[in-house]
Amino acid sequence: MSTNNLENEFFGIGIQNGKTPENLGVLWRSAQNMGASFIFTIGNRYAKQACDTHNAVKSMPYYHYDTFDDFFKHLPKGVRLVGVELDDTAQDLETFEHPRRCAYLLGAEDHGLSKKAIEKSHFLIKFKSTLSLNVAVAGSIIMYDREVRG
Repeated sequence: MSTNNLENEFFGIGIQNGKTPENLGVLWRSAQNMGASFIFTIGNRYAKQACDTHNAVKSMPYYHYDTFDDFFKHLPKGVRLVGVELDDTAQDLETFEHPRRCAYLLGAEDHGLSKKAIEKSHFLIKFKSTLSLNVAVAGSIIMYDREVRG
């Protein structure tokens, strides 16, 4: 997918209360490879990940927020929040139309997104999976879907 500078399109991806720095490193590497404009964490903070072999955290803006409220208050203007959660109200990724400007928010594998994050998300998406996936794998699938469907 080639970049057209005349189109106002960008996305960021991040994790709320991530469990391990390894998951973040893998997600950051995927984010850099799949065209993310920024990466972020809410809650737990991991500055350097051994799995981030491309050093994505130095190659694109990385934001950290202590709380979900702080994150939500600082979303760039016009950005839609897309929560990723195995929830009955979530739309299937296979039929989801990705917003041109958005931030994808993933939760930790064991707890998922907070209730507030689910309520405040402009969109909630899920994909077919019997059990929850590793957060870095889930994020990579979503970014790949965005890229291939343009």
